[in-house]
Amino acid sequence: MFDQFSESFKKLVAKMQGWLDSIILGLPNFILAAIVLAISIFIARNLKNIAQRGLDKTGANKTVIGLLSNMLVALFMLISLFIILNILDLSDALTALLGTAGVAGLAVGLALQDPLVNLFSGVLMSVRDYYSIGDLVETNNYFGKIKKINLRSTIILSPQGQEVIIPNKEVLQNPLINFSHNGRRRIDIDCGVAYGDDLEKVKKVAVEAIENCGLDIRETKPIELFYKSFGGSSIDFTIRFWKNITAQADYLEAQSTAIMAIKKAFDDNGITIPFPITTLDFGVVGGKGIDEIYPPQKMINFNENGSKNGKSNGKKVTMEN
Repeated sequence: MFDQFSESFKKLVAKMQGWLDSIILGLPNFILAAIVLAISIFIARNLKNIAQRGLDKTGANKTVIGLLSNMLVALFMLISLFIILNILDLSDALTALLGTAGVAGLAVGLALQDPLVNLFSGVLMSVRDYYSIGDLVETNNYFGKIKKINLRSTIILSPQGQEVIIPNKEVLQNPLINFSHNGRRRIDIDCGVAYGDDLEKVKKVAVEAIENCGLDIRETKPIELFYKSFGGSSIDFTIRFWKNITAQADYLEAQSTAIMAIKKAFDDNGITIPFPITTLDFGVVGGKGIDEIYPPQKMINFNENGSKNGKSNGKKVTMEN
C-alpha cells in the first residue's frame, strides 16, 4: 500500500514538474502576451477619444457617436484577443471561441431582429442626416415636428400636441417629407369668381393683393395664378406663391393673411366670390328672355257665385293668358 502511495506521489510530482517546465518555457510568450494586452488597452482608450472627435464632425447625435466609438473599440479589442491567443499558442481555444461566437451571434440576431434593425436604421439616418430635431416632417401618415431621435425610434409631436413614436425601421423604409429642410414652402390658395367677372382683372387684382399684403415674399419666382375649371357656380382658380417658412404656424398665418387680402381686394373692386347656386333651365334658346317665351299671366278672380269681378276676395281663382 505504501508502494502504491509512493508511486502516485511520484506521478503527481512528475506532472507538476511538467507543468512547471511548460510555464518556464512559455514564460516569454506570457510576457509578450501581457505586453500586447497592455498596449491594446492603452490604444483602445485613445482610439475611443479619436473616434469621438472624428465622428463629431459628421454632425451625428451624441448617442450614435458613443455607440459607433464603442463598437470600434470592441472590434479592436477582439482583434487584440485573437493575437494574444495566437501568441499563447491557444489556436484550438481560438477556433472553439469563434465557433461559439458564431452560434451565439446567430441566436441573438434572430431573437433581436427588429431591435437591431431599428438600431442600425437610427445609426444610418443619423450619419446621413435625413432630418434633425425641430424639423417639420410627414411620414407613415403622421405629420408633426420631430421632438426626439434615439437609436430605436423617432418621436414626432403632432400639431394637436400628441406624441407619435415611430420605429426607425419604418421611417427609413417609407417615404418621408421634410418641410423644413429647404427652409421655404409654397402656399396654394383655391378660389372662384362669378362667370360675369373680367378674368384678366381678377388675375391682376389677386396678384396685387398678395404682393401688398405684407407677407414679405422674397423669392425670385413670381406669384402665379392659374384658372383651372368651370365650376357649378364659379370659374375656379389657384393662386400660389413661395415664402421662407419652417414652422406650421407660420404657414397657416401666411395662408390666412393671403385669403383675407384677396377677399378685401375683391370686395373693393366689385369682384364676386359666388355662393353655390342652382340655375333652372326653362328651355330658353336663341337669346330670348324667359318673359318672351312665357309671358305674364293675368289673375282672374271670382266671387262665390262664380261671376267675374275685379275684387280679390273671391274664393275661386284661375289663371288665363
